[in-house]
Amino acid sequence: MMRKAVAGALALLAVGAIGAAWMIERVGVTPRALAPYIEKRTSGHNPVIVKSGQVTAALLLRLDRGEPALPAALAVTLGAQPGAVGVDAVGAIVVATPDALRAALAQANPGDTITLLPGVYRFGGAPLDVNRPGRAGAPIVVRAAQPGSVQLEFDLVEGFRVKAPHWRFENLAIRGVCGEDRYCEHAFHVVGAASHFVARNNTITDFNAHIKINGEQGRFPDDGLIEQNTLTATRVRQTSNPVTPIDLVAANGWTMRANLISDFLKGEGDMISYGAFAKGGGSGNVFERNLVWCERTLRGPGQRVGLSLGGGGTGAAVCRDGRCITEQEQGILRANLVMGCSDVGIYLNSAARSSVVDNTLLDTGGIDVRFATSSARLDGNLVDGPIRSRDSGLLHLEDNRSTALWQMFAGYHPVRSLFEAPSSGDLAWRGGVPERAASAVGGIDLCGVKRGRSATYGAFDDFSGCLARQAR
Repeated sequence: MMRKAVAGALALLAVGAIGAAWMIERVGVTPRALAPYIEKRTSGHNPVIVKSGQVTAALLLRLDRGEPALPAALAVTLGAQPGAVGVDAVGAIVVATPDALRAALAQANPGDTITLLPGVYRFGGAPLDVNRPGRAGAPIVVRAAQPGSVQLEFDLVEGFRVKAPHWRFENLAIRGVCGEDRYCEHAFHVVGAASHFVARNNTITDFNAHIKINGEQGRFPDDGLIEQNTLTATRVRQTSNPVTPIDLVAANGWTMRANLISDFLKGEGDMISYGAFAKGGGSGNVFERNLVWCERTLRGPGQRVGLSLGGGGTGAAVCRDGRCITEQEQGILRANLVMGCSDVGIYLNSAARSSVVDNTLLDTGGIDVRFATSSARLDGNLVDGPIRSRDSGLLHLEDNRSTALWQMFAGYHPVRSLFEAPSSGDLAWRGGVPERAASAVGGIDLCGVKRGRSATYGAFDDFSGCLARQAR
């Protein structure tokens, strides 16, 4: 009799566990998303309810995200590097004052190189207008000879306002120094006819949307490159304006490669921010080999999304086609590492024919593909979270490794446990490398290393290749 009773009890528990897991998957809400909702819904009631809401929210966050880690001091080969890119041209235009830089921008010709002498340059008032066109094969270059030697301080809504094609900016350190965060919108505003823009090896700090790209009067700044820049903030941005270090609207053919994007917290308004997005009816935009660390040194309330095709949507008036039937077409997210986000690591919103390949997501809410106008091929991704279709988004799932929602609620993280200490940036494999059965070998990984003979899930074969020499 006792054995039958125990067996019956175990059967009921098993059925209950299966039912709970089914319900969790059906509802489709991660613990990190449910926790603030519960805390908000129980606030303002009697102390017992308030306390119970706080305790429940804290438990859900601990199960999902673990204990908060100390800020990681991690030197990587992604983002701006100490070695200079590019070279000074013979006969470079040398400037040493803010007024001299403004004058050089206003008089530049194709093929000119404008080199700033070491020092601190502070700007207020009007933006630095960039209206003189370069040419293919003869871009106009603005640069520092050595990274870190030139500091540009912008007390400006917009810093460089680029409206002409073929400009390149290299090795600069740019900081927003406005008294109120709403007045430091963009270090670069790339607009209208400013095609073939390049920003490479710059460190840009304390703006709302560090690099903003959009059309103007029916012209669009296509075919740009944002490569090996560090985009970050030293504090939570106290603004209700959009907070997105790379904010690309309606342009085509951009590549965002090998950037380090971190600490983009929005403290007012809807408190939703993105590391980078492309939206507004554009196509052919590529995010590859970026490290997006939503909460590297800063913490706070609100929702932070890593990378997105579609962002939060776009008003029809500013869309490339004037309608935004889809937010993005044929976008690619490849070999990116996205970490420490209070929301999903990758979000596709009305993003048709997207390719999401060989990305690693750790301590995020996973990947969401949303709305019937979204379709995505996902292959080779290593996701510490679920891969989900929402509102009829179309998934073409090939060979990926991910974590089920019920596992997150149980505090079980099989993908995260593949690494030594991911919350502090130690991404050495704890055990064996998670090799794929498929032979999808080839390409360049997150660290800039050619992929090995055996196929590994995620953005890299060996993270030590991403560490700067002094950090190895």
